[in-house]
Amino acid sequence: MELENIVANTVYLKAREGEITKFRWRLRLPCCFILFQVRATGKMYACKKLEKKRIKKRKGEAMVLLEKQILQKINSRFVVNLAYAYETKDALCLVLTIMNGGDLKFHIYNMGGDPGLDINRARFYAAEVVCGLDHLHQQGIVYRDCKPENILLDDAGHVRISDLGLAVEIPEGESVRGRVGTVGYMAPEIIDNEKYTYSPDWFSFGCLLYEMIEGQAPFRARKEKVKREEVDRRVKTEQEKYSNKFSEDAKSLCQQLLAKVPVQRLGGKISRNGASIVKQHLFFQTINWRRLEAGMVDPPFVPDPHAVYAKDVLDIEQFSTVKGVNIDENDSTFYSKFNTGCVSIPWQTEMLETDCFRQLNVFGPAGTRSPDLILTPATTPESTGCFPFRRKVRF
Repeated sequence: MELENIVANTVYLKAREGEITKFRWRLRLPCCFILFQVRATGKMYACKKLEKKRIKKRKGEAMVLLEKQILQKINSRFVVNLAYAYETKDALCLVLTIMNGGDLKFHIYNMGGDPGLDINRARFYAAEVVCGLDHLHQQGIVYRDCKPENILLDDAGHVRISDLGLAVEIPEGESVRGRVGTVGYMAPEIIDNEKYTYSPDWFSFGCLLYEMIEGQAPFRARKEKVKREEVDRRVKTEQEKYSNKFSEDAKSLCQQLLAKVPVQRLGGKISRNGASIVKQHLFFQTINWRRLEAGMVDPPFVPDPHAVYAKDVLDIEQFSTVKGVNIDENDSTFYSKFNTGCVSIPWQTEMLETDCFRQLNVFGPAGTRSPDLILTPATTPESTGCFPFRRKVRF
């Protein structure tokens, strides 16, 4: 397995550095996604593959379509964006922003020394996650799966929210009900199957911040074998414990975010504008939000471009064939909905970043069209030569 890891990591790094071009877009990476290259522009993305038979077996068509529709609405530097959506014979594919720096879970537990991040680094990541949640909430979207595995680092060290498979849109003035999420990160109102709007995201965010600082989740120790019911009980009834790793401001923020009652939770009282209250907490007093939102604040940690931030190739999601499920013509309606829709902003950005826009907009003198853009070029009459009545041969 060690040799297999070395080979996989070496190929991955060479692909990122541009040394491998043939089939580069088909490489499976040790980060649960596939490296994808657009042939026309050379731009790199991550490709999330969803097996058609598995979707059909689990009756997940509506969830997959909803995730794609939600991704189409998003254009934020703090959330992984959708660039393309397409299908193959066996899978539906979402082409997303590539994040080479690994996820926060890896950085919390596998970067040497004691688990956890220093307070300043945790503050920076938390601030960018707040901006991501703010963007989702402003679009009427509740995330419902905020945890370290879903917060990814890019090459520069900035983080983005990823995996919106459990997200749902909430119409203005309405609420939803649904017991979804990850055990240990779900808010009490979700566990009790009560109606809610955006408050569960602030509880999960509190769990994320706690874990970044403490080096373990607030309601379950890492690798602790405990039943789901026990974890749910702790979330609803027990108070989390704080070590000397927490500053007073960090402890205060976590306590307010992890309040059991939604209306008492920081950010939980205001429908879509909870982020504005969270940003005002003393823990974030050193954050210049305007500069942060503009991407002008340098991250405290920059990933090494020659390192792979994943444990081993076993982190790769396996897409095995599902038996007993057949894809037929009745599924074509769902696939046609998945393949349609406009994702214009990421596409326009790609055209500009890769210089395709400039190369395609070349004109002749005085703004005339270049020869390759002339749809009906002038034709010269065919010469009849010395034998005008020569019989034409057709092939």
